[in-house]
Amino acid sequence: MPSRFSKTSLLGWPGVIALTVVAMDHLTKYLVYANWPDPAAGNEIVIIPGVFSLVHVRNLGAAWGIFHQYTWLLAVISLLAALVLIVFFKPLSEGKPPLALAYGTLLGGILGNFIDRAFFSEGVVDFLDFHLGRAWSWPAFNVADGAITCSVIFLLVYAVFFERHEKSVK
Repeated sequence: MPSRFSKTSLLGWPGVIALTVVAMDHLTKYLVYANWPDPAAGNEIVIIPGVFSLVHVRNLGAAWGIFHQYTWLLAVISLLAALVLIVFFKPLSEGKPPLALAYGTLLGGILGNFIDRAFFSEGVVDFLDFHLGRAWSWPAFNVADGAITCSVIFLLVYAVFFERHEKSVK
């Protein structure tokens, strides 16, 4: 008898991944907030000198703080993106486990940051800070941002290299 816990249904593994991303995102944000309540203190915990630190930053905007004056709009856009993914999950994933798992990861990331924007007026908690000495620094991010980035990169690579190959084989 086939398992009902599918690799391609949002009610299967992709949904579990989405919920896991949301849970990990908010657990890590809670730990940052509980142990480091004042982001203005400017403290930094160096993990790998010159490469990686933990920080506490509140971001009212999107990447690099853009649109910081439109937090409500970013929350609405996040909610709409999540709803589109939920409603169109089956046709987007095309019944292919890699796509379904990537869209589940994307959904979890979107929901993780949506919860911050919609329910916490202080903005999204970012805490992972990668840099190369003082010469280059990537904006601080969180688990949800990482999930969104990884899933989008995977979907782009899949579209460029695998989807084209699948169509040429047919």
